[in-house]
Parts: sequence; C-alpha cells; structure tokens
Amino acid sequence: MRLPVSKATPARCVNTDLAACDFRSQYEAKEKCGLFGIFGHPSAVEKCYFGLHALQHRGQESAGIAVSDGELLHCHTGMGLVGEVFPSKVLRSISQKGHTVIGHVRYSTSGSSRLENAQPLMAEYSMGQIAVAHNGNLINAMLLRDEYEAYGHIFKGTSDSEIIIHLLAKPTHITKPDPMAHVLRHLQGAFCLLFLYPDRIVAARDSHGIRPLCIGKIDGGTYVAASETCALDIVDAEFVREVAPGEIVTLDKNGLHSRFFDDSTVVPPAHCIFEQIYFADPSSMVFGENVHQVRDAMGKQLAREAPAKADIVIPVPNCARCAAGGYAKESGIPYARGFTVSHYAGRSFIEPLQPMRDLAVKMKLNVIKEVVKDKRLVVIEDSIVRGTTTRGKMGALRRAGAKEIHLRVACPPIKHPCFYGIDFPSREELIANGRTVEQIRDYLEIDSLVYLTLDGMLSCVKHPPTHYCTACWSGNYPVPVDEAVSKYAFERYQRQLFE
Repeated sequence: MRLPVSKATPARCVNTDLAACDFRSQYEAKEKCGLFGIFGHPSAVEKCYFGLHALQHRGQESAGIAVSDGELLHCHTGMGLVGEVFPSKVLRSISQKGHTVIGHVRYSTSGSSRLENAQPLMAEYSMGQIAVAHNGNLINAMLLRDEYEAYGHIFKGTSDSEIIIHLLAKPTHITKPDPMAHVLRHLQGAFCLLFLYPDRIVAARDSHGIRPLCIGKIDGGTYVAASETCALDIVDAEFVREVAPGEIVTLDKNGLHSRFFDDSTVVPPAHCIFEQIYFADPSSMVFGENVHQVRDAMGKQLAREAPAKADIVIPVPNCARCAAGGYAKESGIPYARGFTVSHYAGRSFIEPLQPMRDLAVKMKLNVIKEVVKDKRLVVIEDSIVRGTTTRGKMGALRRAGAKEIHLRVACPPIKHPCFYGIDFPSREELIANGRTVEQIRDYLEIDSLVYLTLDGMLSCVKHPPTHYCTACWSGNYPVPVDEAVSKYAFERYQRQLFE
C-alpha cells in the first residue's frame, strides 16, 4: 500500500497570495538534477566527472561524487559547476579512493542552495554506509519528515531526498525481505535514484517513469547509469536500455540484476514531455526518442497550426533551435540567427529571483541588429513560464528594429505548477494562468502569439498520449497531489531563520 498524500498545512503560511507570502519568491523549488554512476572501472571517477559535465545543463548549483573502494565510501560535494567543485587536485585525490562511483548535479531551492543539501547524500546506519543521488520530487516527503521528526529523527538539510535515507534506516524496514523495494513503495512523486553501497550501485525509477534514467555499457562489460544518453556518449558507453518504470537495477561484480518494486497494479507511464521540450540535451535519447527529432517535429507541427507571413524564422536560443528548424522547413520561410549567445551565463528560467533572471537574459542573449532590422520575424520559443524574460527578449528585438514579431511557442500555455521536479512556480506566477492568449500577447508587446496545441504536441511523440504527463498544461496530475501541500513546504524553517 502507498501512503496517503499529506493533508498537513505548510507551517507559518498557507496564503497563496505572493504579496502576503513573499518568501516563496525567494525559495522556489528547483529539483531538476542529473545522475551518473559507474561500477568497477579503473577510471571511474574521471568518467563520472565527464559524465556530470555532459549533464551540467540539468543542474548548475552544486555537484558531488561519492566513491567506493569496495569497503568504505568517500564523498566530495561542493557548490558551483562541476569544474569548480572538482579542480584537478581534488579529482586526483578522490580518484585514488575507489573504482565505483555515483555523481550528481543539482538545481535546488534558493534558500536551500547550500552545502548540506548538495548530493550525493552520504550516511552510515546499522547496515553500513550508503550514498544516494536523486532526480525528481517527492510529493509526500513533508508528511514522512513530520512523522520521523516526531519520533526524534534529526535532519541535516531541507532536501526531500534526505527522507529516503531515514526510511532505509528504520528498523522495521531493515527486517523486510526486500528493504529497498519496501522503502520505494513508500515514495510518491517523481524519482530516479542512484544508491552507492560499498559493493554495488542500485538504480531505481518511479512507477510512472516520469524522469529519464538509462543504462549503458563501457569497454564491453562495465555498466554505467545516467539521466541522459548524452552522458553515455561522452564516456564512449554503449546504450543498453532505459531503467523501466518501477524497476530496481543492481550493478555489482556479477553484472546487472533487475527486479520490480511496484508489483501491486499495472501503473501507466507518465513521462514528462517537458524533458523533450526544454530540459534534455538534443543529442539524448529520452523515453525512446531522440530529443532533437522530437523538437524538430514540434516545430513542423507548429508551422502547420500557426502559419505566419514573415521574412525569417529565428529561434530564442538554445532549446528552441530545433523547433525553429522544423518550423522553417515546414513553412518555407528562411531560418536565420537573430541572437548571439554567451555560453558562460546560466539558464534564466532557473534563476531564483526575477532581477537575476532579467540580468541573466541580458548577459546571455544579444540581438544581431543587422539580421532583424526591418524584418518580419517568426520567433520560436520552446515555452513561456512567467513571461517576464520573454517580454525582455521581444523588447530587445523591437529596439533592434524588427518590423513585426510573430511569436510561436512549441508547447501549450503552462497554466499549472509542476510537483514532479521542474521549477514551474505557483499558479499566480504563471503568465498563462487566468489570462487569454490575447492578453499575453498584449503583455509581450508583439504582433501575434500562437501556442502549439496539446493534441498537436502529443502527435509529435511516439508513445500514446496517455503515456505522458501533461499536468502543467492540463492540470491532470498522474500522481494525485493535495494542493494544500505547498511545494515550498520544506522552506518553513528557512523562513523562520530569515524573519
């Protein structure tokens, strides 16, 4: 049996009015992360380092690597990018500590962007040492944490991932025939997990398969686990297969072993299609499809649904490039580069505060005036979340002399928050919530605005529509969410500290 979703009210603040609860704008959940693990390779730490580099787009706030020598675990984590956390001296040091590793790159909340929440999380309990790395979001973590704190458990940080270690250490769970499976059945929401024990790596994926996780093989026999196949490519690993929804995969000296923890009912998949729209690398295979090809198909579908009379098609870098190429091919309008990109600025969608997001846009994108001046533009965006950064980009095009701006968005209007691991904020902050497309167009100060339809988007992927999570557009959550439980609930202590 799965535990019920928490009915608890977030401490200190239940008002959804941001003016009355402004700490939320400072502490926004950003649980999008990248995982990499490799068992028993002489260059395991180095390969994990490069694998995390390939997954850097999934997390830029902290990074960590846990390593096993077969008997003991060692872990190094830090704030910042992979290259900052692991300078050559540190990398050489931990490379000498073992040949089996798991690694993690993380987006977190702003308030929890600190070292104690960096992953992998390492602990020691009655069964020995363990390290865990998590991608996703557990919607019942607050209920579980409240229960365990009531029994005297002490938590070091504010990450929902930490509750998993407490579940594993519970004496009544340890005595179960399969403690790992028993613990995973307690978790609700989205999770891809890598566990490091002294003698093995365990990979697991939630029953709906919301987030991606795959297995590869290197040098003919060494197994690798990663969030995306682009991380396999960088270490010359051959893609073997995805970890199936509800599956536990063990990597040890005897190879790969598999079992399923959710055998009570057949659970339908609920793959996060936003992985293919925005987050995943275009070279990756996600949910059985190449990300670039899916985005290209969405661009073509967008051209069929929303034609425009224009001189050129330009993308808003970087994620919309694939869709813009598809739109240009289908429409026959020439593709052009209207923005230059600084690769040294972070992704503005993820910045914790609005002024930081605005500045990140200015630092990252610069209009090529000679390309857009006096032109009718079709501008392709992958998505619009808050709308403020998009408005800034459109304003920059106007100032550069664009004659007309026709914005086309390669997904439907985002009207609902995500509780499964992507930083879609509260409803009040989503520009499409309670506004018509025409009202959004007016706010963006552009000539026309059309979003890809939900049916059109789903026609561009290979699995049946029912196999995807569309909650952020439709409001249909595949894992039921009690909306009284704020995704900011873990920041209740953070708020008290800052008051």
